Amino acid sequence: METQQATARKFVLNYGLLLGVALVVLGVIMYVTNNHIAPHWSFSIVTLALLIAFMVYGIKAFKTENAGFLSLGEAIKVAVGIGLIAAIIGGVWSILLSTVIEPDYMLQMSEMQREQMVEQFPNMTDAQIDDALEMSATFQSPWIIFASGLVLYMLGGLIIGLIAGLIMKENRPYEV
Repeated sequence: METQQATARKFVLNYGLLLGVALVVLGVIMYVTNNHIAPHWSFSIVTLALLIAFMVYGIKAFKTENAGFLSLGEAIKVAVGIGLIAAIIGGVWSILLSTVIEPDYMLQMSEMQREQMVEQFPNMTDAQIDDALEMSATFQSPWIIFASGLVLYMLGGLIIGLIAGLIMKENRPYEV
């Protein structure tokens, strides 16, 4: 007798879309509360909690539909996929925010960084600060931020999937 195995695609799409929408809602809240330039540390905690919750629940739902069986590879695949979908949706929001909604977003970020540098390093000259800001500006284009978000969310999915997979792993019994 052959048992039907669940495919990860449905769970990756569903939970990835839900996580992506939750991250966009969080981004809108940050924008409306004027925390998008220098976010409060609590937004990082909420983002991490959302990542963990959606990835773990996605893995758990996959395991449930898969007759209670889950391999480590399946858990990682589901979590990384959820991270990828969420990162794409969050990245689209980020690009929309920095190019359409708030076109001078990068300028505001640069000004905030300048203020922080002057405050933290009072002995730096204006030329040194300008050089440091010019170097960091190359890594602040919307597309670089989008790409780094993809990598970070997929890496987070790898770690969360590995931990959740090790905890929830249930191998299929061998059939003769």
